[in-house]
Amino acid sequence: MTGRHRARRRRPHRGKALRLLPLAPATALLLLFLAGPVAYCVAIAFTDTQLTGQASASFVGLANFRRAFADDGFRNAVVLTLVFTVLSSIVGQNSLGLALAGLMRRASRPVRTLTGAVVLTAWVLPEIVAGFLLYTFFNRRGTLNAVLDWLHLPAQNWLFTLPILAVSFANVWRGTAFSMLVYSAALAGIPQEVTEAAEVDGASGPRRLWHVTLPMIRRSVATNLMLNTLQTLSVFGLIWAMTRGGPGNRSRTLPVFMYDQAFQKSLIGYGTAVALLLLLVGALFSVVYLRLMREEV
Repeated sequence: MTGRHRARRRRPHRGKALRLLPLAPATALLLLFLAGPVAYCVAIAFTDTQLTGQASASFVGLANFRRAFADDGFRNAVVLTLVFTVLSSIVGQNSLGLALAGLMRRASRPVRTLTGAVVLTAWVLPEIVAGFLLYTFFNRRGTLNAVLDWLHLPAQNWLFTLPILAVSFANVWRGTAFSMLVYSAALAGIPQEVTEAAEVDGASGPRRLWHVTLPMIRRSVATNLMLNTLQTLSVFGLIWAMTRGGPGNRSRTLPVFMYDQAFQKSLIGYGTAVALLLLLVGALFSVVYLRLMREEV
């Protein structure tokens, strides 16, 4: 093979390297600020690291993970996390966002503007601010009980009797705007002729939704569910501002349980192990949603 031929074979490789060169800074930053901390957390999860009262940490293997699965508090946190995620994300934000997107598509411009402004205001609020607002709403002397009293209905301490439902409602109120925006864009992409043809064929509203609309926006539904679920699994500030995981442990989801173990009880190794298990839960949800997003054969 002549030198000219060798140079021609090397040129494609040089071209690929030059095209990848602009990605090098972003890749380096991701490795430094994302992959590095994640790797450090994985290492910490296999030790007995504590914040106070410890001269040096030692390797304990899978002890932290075995401790988690044997811990009643951890199992309770897993159940509450699943309840919170299903109620506030999979059912609440997803369904309400789709309903609002459908209604706004048929509403007049002033109604769309007003509804969008109200829903988006809740979304742009910082999580801790939204938590305090909903705390005053559900408090025993708060807005909800004042309205019930005006209607001559019995009031109750919602944050004590139904804490997980209260924080689920708060997360729905705060996060529905994202689902509404996703579904508004998805519904706008459905050809009007398809909907009109279904109406001419005599399909009712629910049948059009189930057999026409949802199949055509299936990928948007799966994407929205995945993003909402991952965001809901990590909600901490909202719950901490409203209930601090109480009363007792009746609203202590995995992020709150992890914070309590790592920073309240100074068990950094154990808390980090719980964080990795939470990451695993999110990964399992993601795998399910990614399978739903596959193109039908």
